Amino acid sequence: MDARSAKRPADTHRGERVADWADNRLGIYTLAKTQMRKVFPDHWSFMLGEICLYSFLILILTGVYLTLFFEPSGVEVVYNGSYEPLNGVIMTRAYESTLDISFDVRGGLLIRQIHHWAAVVFVAAMLVHMMRVFFTGAFRKPRELNWAFGWTLLFLGIITGLTGYSLPDDLLSGTGIRFSQGAILAVPLVGTYLSFFLFGGEFPGHDIISRLFPVHVLLLPGIMLGLVVAHLILVFYHKHTQYPGPGRDQKSVVGMPFMPVYMAKAGGFFFLVFGVLSMMGAIATINPVWAFGPYRADLVTTGAQPDWYLGFSEGLIRVMPGWEINAWGHTLQLGVFIPFTLFPLILLAIGVYPFIEAWITGDKREHHILDRPRNVPTRTALGVSWLSLYAVLLIGGGNDIVATHLHLSINAITWSVRIGVLLVPLLAFVITKRVCLGLQRRDRDKVLHGRESGRITRLPHGEYVEVHEPLTQAQRFTLTQHDQAPPYDVGPLVDANGVERKVKPARRLRARLAHAMYGQNAHIPKPTPEEYRELTSSDDHH
Repeated sequence: MDARSAKRPADTHRGERVADWADNRLGIYTLAKTQMRKVFPDHWSFMLGEICLYSFLILILTGVYLTLFFEPSGVEVVYNGSYEPLNGVIMTRAYESTLDISFDVRGGLLIRQIHHWAAVVFVAAMLVHMMRVFFTGAFRKPRELNWAFGWTLLFLGIITGLTGYSLPDDLLSGTGIRFSQGAILAVPLVGTYLSFFLFGGEFPGHDIISRLFPVHVLLLPGIMLGLVVAHLILVFYHKHTQYPGPGRDQKSVVGMPFMPVYMAKAGGFFFLVFGVLSMMGAIATINPVWAFGPYRADLVTTGAQPDWYLGFSEGLIRVMPGWEINAWGHTLQLGVFIPFTLFPLILLAIGVYPFIEAWITGDKREHHILDRPRNVPTRTALGVSWLSLYAVLLIGGGNDIVATHLHLSINAITWSVRIGVLLVPLLAFVITKRVCLGLQRRDRDKVLHGRESGRITRLPHGEYVEVHEPLTQAQRFTLTQHDQAPPYDVGPLVDANGVERKVKPARRLRARLAHAMYGQNAHIPKPTPEEYRELTSSDDHH
């Protein structure tokens, strides 16, 4: 028997005896003692991950409620319900049940609105959270696997959103399914077979809704729930990353304990997120399916747009020239197939980036202190380039909306986006890298000369100078704590005897990439202690 339970008096409360019984079999006390006091750093950017988690929980809660009333059936019925403008219209049972949820189920419309807004916020928060992780280097060893989990969650979240807003079978969602079916048809050789298999025959068929429903409510959420749990376990196991500062190193964490401080703040933040989403659902209409009407294959909504997180793929296809190849009785629709292929490839590049960077640097150390984005200019510039590409393609995906609202030519917008796809990311890369180097120079000057005080003083010989206030030791540490390790190098190509060394092409490529990303042109040397002492000991230092 455990020593703690052996010392319990005979009149011990029943709850304590139950707790002792469970602890003897599950080891809950030992686990809680070691994990509940784990220290978490306190920074506002860490709340981005919590928004992802809480939005996902809200999606599950509201989704369960909606599942009780939604009927995923493609059977056609004649509507005769509360929304009079559609009375007598032929529609599927799926669309009819969506209207019933919106107008007849108590609280149904609010729950639908919250569910849709939570999906939008969930994907947006995941993207912003991953960008925070990317720009600060939080994906480095030992967190590469956690990055892969997060990337998979983002990819599955996009697919889940696509399947979710396709279920009501309204005209807008039907147009989105038609768009997806066209992309599937562009797959060489097997595109037609894939389409027939998915839709159960000719588009639109009668099986697509009943097939999307279990994928949306069971398969994808189940996989995502498992990934979320694994993600959180790894966060606990690896301990949380933290921003550079005094007292913070690779072995110690400065912050608040998980229990009770962090848990109390997290609980309050959950209800804050839930409240904001509820307010958005109550006052901001999203996806008003009754305004679109039921889907008909011969109709399309004016200004049909997907949710913003799929605007990337929409833009790729809209701005791609309509190229096609006809050979041996087959048509290869390059104008659709190339964008359809580029979309997952671009996302895949984001998913494997941590492993590529680790290979380039050859760094096998564990990293628990985050980078300041300015200190890794090439990585920061790559991230901004990707975001600029996304923004350009998002404009391309809504070229008709931009044209009508700004009274511009849709052809001019399309050609501008085509040029921008090639030019804007390159300009963003160059400008971002130069900005980062400029910020590094400013940090170097600030460490050596101090902060500008704004006070002008006249020296005895008549010269006017601005007085600089020296930084504190903590501030100097924060600005100079980062490493500037030399990039990977293959060494001399000729040995001491004049014999040419054989260097594999992969090593040559790795060395070139390492010098491009971390060479002399990729950073400003930080000040050395000798430079600081020499400058601060001078009599004319102000």
